[in-house]
Formats: sequence, C-alpha cells, structure tokens
Amino acid sequence: MLAGIGNILRLYDLGKKKLLKKCENKTFSSAINSIMASQHRIFLSDLADSIHVLKYKTEENQLYVFADDVIPRWITSFTLIDFDTIAGADKFENLFVLRLPPGCDDEADEDPTASRFKWESGYLNGAAFKMEQICQYHVGDVITSIHKAALTSGSNECLIYGTALGGIGAFVPFETREEVDFFVHFEMYLRLENLSLVGRDHLSYRSYYVPVKDVIDGDLCEQYSRLDFKQQKQLAEELDRNPTEIVKKLEDIRSKIIQAHPQSQNHYDCLLYTSPSPRDATLSRMPSSA
Repeated sequence: MLAGIGNILRLYDLGKKKLLKKCENKTFSSAINSIMASQHRIFLSDLADSIHVLKYKTEENQLYVFADDVIPRWITSFTLIDFDTIAGADKFENLFVLRLPPGCDDEADEDPTASRFKWESGYLNGAAFKMEQICQYHVGDVITSIHKAALTSGSNECLIYGTALGGIGAFVPFETREEVDFFVHFEMYLRLENLSLVGRDHLSYRSYYVPVKDVIDGDLCEQYSRLDFKQQKQLAEELDRNPTEIVKKLEDIRSKIIQAHPQSQNHYDCLLYTSPSPRDATLSRMPSSA
C-alpha cells in the first residue's frame, strides 16, 4: 500500500497484525495530495511542485522519481488519460495535459540499480526526464475534480470536470485533422468579430498563467449563433462555408459528449472546451465574454 504522509511517500506491506513499512521517499518539498498507480508506474501530485512519476525498485527496495513537470503547479486534481498521458488542474484555474517522453521506460530499465536517478535527482535539478506539455488552457474557475469518462453507453470518452463554483464542463478530443484546422481558423475569426464586453483580449485571458496551447474555446465558438446574420455570413465566407454548415459542425461536436459515435483510430492533441447550449444562456456562464 502507498501512502502520502505530509511530504513523505511511504510503501507498506501487509503483516499479520499491522502494516509493515518497507521503504519511503522524502525528496518532495511540499505535502502530497494525490496518488495514482498504473502497472509499474506511480503518479503523484503535491501542493506546489506539480506531478511526479515514480518507480519501485524491488532489488534495492527503493522508490525513485524518474520524471516530473518543468512548471511548478499547485495541483487540485489530476487523472490518467492513458499510460503516458496525464490531465490535471491547478488552483490558478488552469487545465493542462502532460505526456512522458518516449523511451523513458527503456532507459530506466537499463539502469537496474537506479544509480543514475539517484545522482540526477534533487531539489534544483529535478528528475532525469521532463514531461512534455501537450495542452494548456485557463478555464476561469478552480477545477476541483476531473475524470476521463463516457457520459452515456456507446459515446466517446472525454474529460469531465467540476469547479468550485458548481460549473461542469467537458474537454472533447478532435478526431480528424480537418476538424482541427477548421476550428483553429473559426476561433481566430471569432476573436475579431465577437469582442469582449469589457474589452478584454480573448487570447490573453485564456493564456493567463501559461500560454494557451492546442485547445479551442467552446464558449467562444457558441457565440457564433448570437451574431447577426450578416456577420455570420461574412465569417462563413472567410472559411469557404455557409452558416448552416458551421452550425451543424458545432452541433456535431456537442453531440459527441452524449451520443454514441464510432470509435476513431486517430486522436489529435487539440481539445475542445464545450459550454452549455445557447438556448440555456440564462443558466450558463461565458467567461470569455463576461
């Protein structure tokens, strides 16, 4: 059993009458707040230094950190997307996706005594491997819980999150390169046509803590149906589409959360933040234009 006790990660074994302490790692600078395990990897987050990835060496009875993040983050929640990819949120209202570098397991296994990781680890230099930042997005509310799930039987899996103010949202992966290209240009034109009421630059807002990366703002995309028909037609012509096609694309993306869809073999890193329907405008919060 793994337990986080303050800033100490401790491994226990099951004894006849009580738990027996096998080993521990004291190299973390702040308190541990979440632990997950997947096969032989241990994923751990603390209050101020983001996420760490560890392994347990049975030969030396030792836990060692072999990968961590390059940005210090005050983690509130995280979940595993797959064996190499992690989605997390911090108290500064950001959501991010990190991925382990390819081949890090092979290099770790080539060092059976973990001596390389002992000498390369430390408070200043961190772990031997650094996780790559895949996605970054400022939500505008503190995310308290995030999970990878499918809301209905047969629907595609997505990242569902809840916030401190009671909001619920989803990040949906794009399945084709054509979708990615369309929504990147669509969002770019909407930034120019649909300006914030308070004069705030949309890109600066979504990059409040770290520059936004590979995420399309669903709140902003939903504002298309609120534009007058002349603006809708002009924007559609810029994209070589008509307004009906654009509305249909928005409906298709929204329906991926709750409707059954055939599984695609190709998943790109760009994610879409979906907001409530424009029909529910009285119940929804639009941080990009509030």
